[in-house]
Amino acid sequence: MIKEIFKKIKKYQRIIIYGHVRPDGDCYGAQFGLQNIIKNAFPTKDVFVTGETSDFVSFVGTPDIIVGESNLEDSFYEGSLSIVVDTANKQRISNQKYVLGKEIIKIDHHIPVDNFGDIQWVDTNFPSCAQMIAYMSTQVKEFEITKAGAVAMYTGILTDTGRFKYRGVSELTHQMAGMLLTKGADVEEIDQAMSNETLEMIRFKGFVYQNFKTTDKGFIYITITDDIRNEFKLSYEEASSVVNLLSGIQGFRVWALFIEDGDLVRVRLRSNGPDIDKVANQFNGGGHAKASGAVINNWDELDQFIEAVHQVL
Repeated sequence: MIKEIFKKIKKYQRIIIYGHVRPDGDCYGAQFGLQNIIKNAFPTKDVFVTGETSDFVSFVGTPDIIVGESNLEDSFYEGSLSIVVDTANKQRISNQKYVLGKEIIKIDHHIPVDNFGDIQWVDTNFPSCAQMIAYMSTQVKEFEITKAGAVAMYTGILTDTGRFKYRGVSELTHQMAGMLLTKGADVEEIDQAMSNETLEMIRFKGFVYQNFKTTDKGFIYITITDDIRNEFKLSYEEASSVVNLLSGIQGFRVWALFIEDGDLVRVRLRSNGPDIDKVANQFNGGGHAKASGAVINNWDELDQFIEAVHQVL
């Protein structure tokens, strides 16, 4: 599969790398890591990262084509190679112009939801998509990683494994992380970039601990409205990043953060017990067995979602 992907990369002059809406560290890590190894192998190729910006991991990079700000004509995308990373379903691809590419490659580690792409490298054994890109770089002699790519991929691995705490972390995960350190990723620099917090964020964490709710079935959750988020002057990404504050609380094997986003309510769902991806699938979402995302149309559907969680507890 990697050889087939490399053949397509060699074939195209223009390559556009896509990610998912509201990109996290792994999405950025895979996108910018892939851009790095392609550009190092083929300096004359036009390789672009497209998608939304993320303040949380902005130190990794900024998309070349920012969704919502780009006025590029369709002809820019036509004839290119589209590579979609870290995205299981079509509707979550942040730039829907990926369909204009002459060929599409899907690289992902999530449980498959939508079947798309002329080439699909999907492997749920990898705990992060960034690790897949790092591994790919070791299998193709032309690929070389410089510091920017190493920082991106190490950040992706770090964030999607909960700093190497989650199930799925393997010997290969640590091998790839170690390799990235030799390529310039600096543990202290990355940790500092990810750990700096504003006073508003510290106060917001206090709010979460004071206002979470529980059910007698073992589900713990927090609801965050736009008004609450604005009160603490936090972006959507900042507010939704605290979901794991509710992890590890005795007696509660599944936890979630419900965050208002315009007319919708987005859900970050986590588990250290039952598989919860099928719950997410019922509510326009998906992901991993222990970490998924979903969407409910309004707060009136909250009770319905809680009941679905109860069915797997």
